[in-house]
Amino acid sequence: MNNPLKDSGLPLFFKVSNPDEVGINTPPQRMGDSLRTWVRSLSHMQKEAIVRSSRTGVAWRLASDEGAYLDGLDEAPCPLSFLTTGMVCATMNEILALAEQRGINIKDIRLIQDNYYTMKGSMLRGTMTGGAEDVQLEAQIDADADSATLQQLVEDAVRMNPLSGLMREALDSFFALSHNGIEISTTETTPLKQPLLKDPGDQFSIAKSIESSVGPIIQNTGKMTPKEEHTTGFSGSSLAEEQNRLLHVKAICTVRPDGVKEIEQHLYNPHGSIFKFLSEEATEKGGQGRAPDANTYISAGIAFCFMTQFGRAAVIFKKELDQYRIIQDTHFSLAGASDKTGLRGEADEVETHCYLESNYDDNYAQHVLGMAEQTCFLHAFCRTDLITEIRVSSF
Repeated sequence: MNNPLKDSGLPLFFKVSNPDEVGINTPPQRMGDSLRTWVRSLSHMQKEAIVRSSRTGVAWRLASDEGAYLDGLDEAPCPLSFLTTGMVCATMNEILALAEQRGINIKDIRLIQDNYYTMKGSMLRGTMTGGAEDVQLEAQIDADADSATLQQLVEDAVRMNPLSGLMREALDSFFALSHNGIEISTTETTPLKQPLLKDPGDQFSIAKSIESSVGPIIQNTGKMTPKEEHTTGFSGSSLAEEQNRLLHVKAICTVRPDGVKEIEQHLYNPHGSIFKFLSEEATEKGGQGRAPDANTYISAGIAFCFMTQFGRAAVIFKKELDQYRIIQDTHFSLAGASDKTGLRGEADEVETHCYLESNYDDNYAQHVLGMAEQTCFLHAFCRTDLITEIRVSSF
């Protein structure tokens, strides 16, 4: 099987030195930080993305693959891991900033976050639907404060996290569609009332890397996630035409002595590998920008997951998509604690421009877009009113 990510000879994850030359501009800064994400499919399940922030101007190149459960090669993390990583990092940002503002001395901290998703129904009958469940967060904290104070600290920090704006109310995403180079209507998704953006085409290949100064940005540990009772998804299981399954992603976040956050990601169901991520906020938020920030990981995760659903639907329909790319815009408010607004976090609807190429008619393009949105776990995350269940324990 082809392995474009490995065969390209490029680093899988890097800061882009020439985003203007690549041609990725940013959407208007609507709320505080707006990010534009380009993604293209490279093979069966491999994808690459370039994500650029309007607030910082910084762009990151990221990559995603799937494991055996989707007949992938496990060359890079699965899409769901990016959102979980970004979310737990955003929460860590707010806890540490809010603790400093409240005079709480945190000696050590570890966050353990579990995200759960569902997939139910038949792809061929059009009933298959992705779902998202409430998030579970355990904060292990060693601090000079009592348990009630720490519980309130974490609850307030979660509320101030901009990603909470995507969870707090049902937000329907907006879409525009091009099929074989011609813009067509979206009959099964909410239309985006904006002009279709220019297809990024092969501009991805122009991106040049800046070498990381903090070690590998993301790496496969070579270890599989331990199996649990609900681990039922193995080779090819996620390509079944009819499904009723629960997905489970875990992230364990700590802070290194140099201030960079280190996240260990486990994929329990379907059964996948353990990856390690690094994250740091840009100088605008008091960091040094040596690794992707929380909003970058979140935006990449939504886009990668959506792209996976195109590929999965095409396999199940047995109607190949020759090429497919997207441009996705995400909009987040400034954060309540780390950006010192004192307000709860907010987010707007996700906006996506889709570029599909196939040997089939426009009806197929419209339907495969509809099913990709309907089965996308992270668009389900946006359109579902969710909460974070919080537990504080000792470190």
